[in-house]
This record gives sequence, C-alpha cells and structure tokens, in this order.
Amino acid sequence: MRNIDAMLNPRSIAIVGASSDGRKLNGRSLRFLLEKGYAGAIHPVNPKYDTVAGLPCHPDLEAIPGPVDLVIVAVPAREVATTLESAGRKGIPAAIVFSSGFGEMGEDGRRLEREVAETARRRGIRLCGPNTLGLINAFERVIATFSQYANGDTPAGPVGFVTQSGAFGTAIAALARRRGLGLGYFVNTGNEADVDVVEVMRAVVADPRIRVLAGYIEGLKDGPGFQRLAEEAMAAGKPVVLTKVGRTGAGARAAASHTGSLAGVDAVFDGAVRAGGMIRARNEEHMLDIVEAFTGLDALPAGRGLGLVTQSGGAGVLMADRAEELGLTVPVLAPETQAALAKVVPGFGATGNPVDVTAQFLADPDVLRESVVLVLEDPQVHMGIIWLQLMEAHVDVLVGLFEEIRARTSKPFLVCWVAATDEALTKCRERNIPVFRGGEPAVDAAAAVIGYAESRRRLAADRPQRIALAPPPVTLPERAGLVPTLEAARLLGDAGVPLTAARFARDPDEAVAAAQELGFPVAVKIESPDIAHKTEVGGVRLGLADGAAVRDAVTAVMKSARAHRPDARIEGVVVQAMAQGDVELVIGLKHDPVFGPVVMAGFGGVLVEVLKDVAVRPAPVTRVEALGMLDELRGKALLAGVRGRPPVDREAVARLICAASAFAAGAGPRLTEVDLNPVLAGPAGVVAVDWLMVLD
Repeated sequence: MRNIDAMLNPRSIAIVGASSDGRKLNGRSLRFLLEKGYAGAIHPVNPKYDTVAGLPCHPDLEAIPGPVDLVIVAVPAREVATTLESAGRKGIPAAIVFSSGFGEMGEDGRRLEREVAETARRRGIRLCGPNTLGLINAFERVIATFSQYANGDTPAGPVGFVTQSGAFGTAIAALARRRGLGLGYFVNTGNEADVDVVEVMRAVVADPRIRVLAGYIEGLKDGPGFQRLAEEAMAAGKPVVLTKVGRTGAGARAAASHTGSLAGVDAVFDGAVRAGGMIRARNEEHMLDIVEAFTGLDALPAGRGLGLVTQSGGAGVLMADRAEELGLTVPVLAPETQAALAKVVPGFGATGNPVDVTAQFLADPDVLRESVVLVLEDPQVHMGIIWLQLMEAHVDVLVGLFEEIRARTSKPFLVCWVAATDEALTKCRERNIPVFRGGEPAVDAAAAVIGYAESRRRLAADRPQRIALAPPPVTLPERAGLVPTLEAARLLGDAGVPLTAARFARDPDEAVAAAQELGFPVAVKIESPDIAHKTEVGGVRLGLADGAAVRDAVTAVMKSARAHRPDARIEGVVVQAMAQGDVELVIGLKHDPVFGPVVMAGFGGVLVEVLKDVAVRPAPVTRVEALGMLDELRGKALLAGVRGRPPVDREAVARLICAASAFAAGAGPRLTEVDLNPVLAGPAGVVAVDWLMVLD
C-alpha cells in the first residue's frame, strides 16, 4: 500500500517514451503536468532527445539523478517488461503503463501481460495497468494520464472516482465536472495485471480530503479486500457509491443446486455491497446524483420520513409515489405542524405532505422559507426535498432562501429545480446545495442517503457481534460430488441446522421398518449420487400413511428413477418424517471464487428459480444481518402471516441462516454448494426437509 501511495502522490515522475508533441499519447501527460502546475520533479526519458519541453531528457531511467517515485511507461508492449526491469534497478516503487497490446488482445497479449506482472512483482513495483488511461490526483496536480478529460479544468474536490473502464470512466468524470463535482482523484486501473480497483479505492478513501468515493466496476478479483474497503470507508464515515455492469446473468450458471444458479456473480456482489453499507447505483447518472447529495449534506437523516415541499401538486404526488416505491415514508404531518403551515401557505395550497406552497411564494419568499422550516421541524420528517421549476428571474432570491433554510435546521434537504438555468445550478453548487434535475432523481438520491444512514446505525450496533464471529473448522469427507443424504445430515446437524429425522433403506422391507421407527406419515425419496434433483425423476413420495404405502412408494420411485436416468447408481431410498410449516424457504451455501463462502436465503420450493426472491451475503452472518436478509425479500409480508395464518418465527429462521453460514465459513473452499430446500417455517419454528451437499 505504501507503493500505491507513491503512485497516487509521487514527489517525482519519470516518463519513459516522452514526446515533446503534446498531442500524442506519449506527450500528453508531460504537457498536462507542466500546464497544471505539478510541483515535483519531472524526468522525460527517451534516447532520441537531449531535451523535451525544455526539460533535460535522459537516455534511460538509471541515468536520472536522484530518486523517482513514479514511472509512466508509454512504449510499445514488447518493451514494457524491459522498462520495468530498469525501473526496479533504479528503485522506483510504482509504475503506470499506458501501453496497450496485452490481455485485451488475446492469448499472446495475456502471455505478455503475465510477463510484465511477474517482472513488476519481482522488482517490488506496484503496477497500474497496462492498457490504462492513468490517474489524476488533483490536489497535488499529478496529471499522470493521457485522457482527454485533462484537457479541461481539473479542480480538486471531495470526490474520489476509480474506474475499470477508461473511455466510460472519462465520460463519467466529464459529467461530474459539468455538475461542479470536484474529483480529488480520477484513477483508471486498466487491465489490473497488479493493482486492482479495490486496492486503489482503499488508498483513496484513506485520504482525509476525500468525503465520498465513487467507482465503476466490471468485475472483482479480491472479495475480502472489497469487504475491508467497506469496513474502512464506514469507519471513516465516507459513503462508497458503485456502479457495476453485468447485473443480469453475469456468471450465474446452472449448477447442481438452486444456490449455484441463483447466487451468481452479480447477486454475491450485491450482497457484499449491502452487507458493507455501500451503495449501488443503477447507472452513471444515478451514481453522480447520489455523490452530489452526499457532498452537499452536513448531517445524515435519523429516519425514513420524507417531507416534500413543492410548487406543484402533481410533482408532489409523483415524488410521494416514488418514495413509497423505495420503502420511504411520506408521513402526514402532525396537527400542530399543519396548523402552523396553514398560517403561511395560501388557502388554495396543501399542508398535509406533500406541501404545495403554489407560486405565491414569488410575491412573498417567506412562504417557501417558513414552509420548509416547519416541515423539517416535524418529528416524523427526517429529510426534505424542495421542488420548483424555471424561475430564471429569481435565482438570487431562491439561492438565498436555501442558505437561510440550511442555517435554521439541522436536518438535511435536497433541491429539485426543474429546467434550472446554468446560473442557478452554478450558484447552488458553489454553496454546496445539492440540486437535481427531476423529482424521481431527487427521491432516489434521498433514498440512498437514508439507506446509508441506516447502514451506519446497523453496523455500529452489530459491530461487537461481527467481531465475535469465529466459526469453528469443519472436517469434510474426502469424497467429491454429492454427499450421501444421511452423511450431509450429520454434518449440518452438528452445525446446529434443524433437519427432519431421516433413515436410509436399501429395499422396501428396510424402508417399512424405518417408517415404523420414525412414525407415520413419512416421505420416501430416491438416494443416488448421480441424481441431485429428485423430483425431476419422479423420485419423491410424500404423506405415506402406512407400511403398504411405503412399500409401494419405494418400488415406484426406484422404477421412475431408473426410467429417467438409466445410467444412475441407485443406492436405495431415504425415509423421512413428515414436517409442517406455513412458508417454504430456501437456504443455500456456496463457495464463491471472489468472496469465498456465501449464504443465500429466500422463498423456496419447486418454484425457487422462477420466483428468484433471495438475498445473499458473504458468510458468516450475524443475527442482525440474517434478519436484514429476510427484510430484503420482496415477499417478506408472507413471513408476517397472511389470510389468517400466524406469523413465522423469524428468529428461528435467522438462527438457521446463522448456523448454516457458520458451517460454510468453517468448511472452507471444498464446500462447493449446499441447498436446504424446502425449509418449512411456521410459528413453532423452522426445519429443513430436503438438503443437498456438493463437495469439490
């Protein structure tokens, strides 16, 4: 990490392949460093020249007098490894490789990239790239990039932005500049042969001048590092706002279990974001909306209540609809608040929430100012949005009003100014007043702020439990593939996972004896190391009330399994006691290649992959996290009881999720997948009636 700091804030920079032509790729960074006023030493390196841009030009890195912190490499791909060897001999700790022609070009390029990465590792150099636009540290005027973004102003500000895409990242940076959002850092990680997006984010978030971190991500390699980033950012009180592409089907492939199918790459990433209290944005505009909201707020909301003050009744309804869609509340204001508003708002306005002040406030600015202050003083309101439109002739008055409101309240508020002039936007942003182009973007940003505030409270309260998590190691059998049902039951049962009683039987006679021991009614299921989904081969019979029914069921499931899978090894059947529950859930475990063990919880049964109503977290989880997973489910109302049914014992479900997640964490990477489906939940508790375990 020290070498990454040298990359981001170097005291001296060498540019290998430097050109005096500031229009060329290998000349732009030198031009930018000179034009933007970088204060450190700049050392052009190119054996073709004695001087470049008025600076002494050296034939190679080792000819440079004195130490160098960062080398910018702008030479053909085949010369990069040699350049890094020279940098290593010089003792340079960090390098940015602009050069392309590596992993993005196929196998030959990947082989060359591996050589470059190995050279950097052997020489102790932290490498950004190759195939990167480079970086900007606007505080110290380190313009180590050839991006066209640097052609314009690069004002320092409280936002750090790290992107895996060069072109799209440049577009986002340009949009941020247009909004007046100062990027203290702009870093493109390129092919990530060494330094990855997570490491850079961790370095950037540690800078006390950064208040908000934003990132554009296409894929991750370091799940544990990502979780540490979340912890470090939360401890520092700095929101992390991420846009990740590949939301649908990104790496999710059908596996032996439902978990393998549903807990795909994007679902696991999303779960890690939620677990760490980070914020996921839908796209670049949504990301910048959220970033803008955070840069302009001095306090976080203490609850989910949203107060809406508008110039238009229709706009108020639109925002109220969106707020409720996002799970926020738009409370009816207290009677005393409405009484106070009635003395301020015209009689043809509205005082309930949304509050419609009409256009009357133009004649009397006190109407808007006092209305907003009164709404924010209501104890049910925790954050406000002010909506207005046009008002070209009243910019100074309105901006002044917003400053007065901020001085009189401790609660945060956003401004939605539809069709605002450039002058209005500039003056609001100069005063750190977050301003949005439409009602829904403003509400979406408010929801992100409220969600982050809730995450801070949750994680602070749950920190002792998180620290205390220490799952014991689990000894797994040596075999690979499907684990026999009873052996899997022993492992899960020892971990505290409640399962229905089960017995193995090789033939109808043993099955009848097992049923009599368990007590009728029972279920009979085919047992085969080659059949993962028993129902798909007609291998399950339920509710068998006597010995004759059991005998017939054993014959039937074996015959059906052989008909569907003549190649399968049929070992016998499993006889289980029948169980009851009002809701069918699925609890799944999986070893993710990036994040390691993860746990999934959702609504299960045979339609689990149709409903796709699940929540995912890195394992292990605490009770608070497990309950939070249940609250994420779209069908969570089913757990509270519907159509006269009693509510499910949520605490019992949470205990099962915790036990299963601890088992996954203790088992290690050989535990490929576990499916508990269905898990029957009701007011009396929870029990898994079918389970599947796969080992690597």
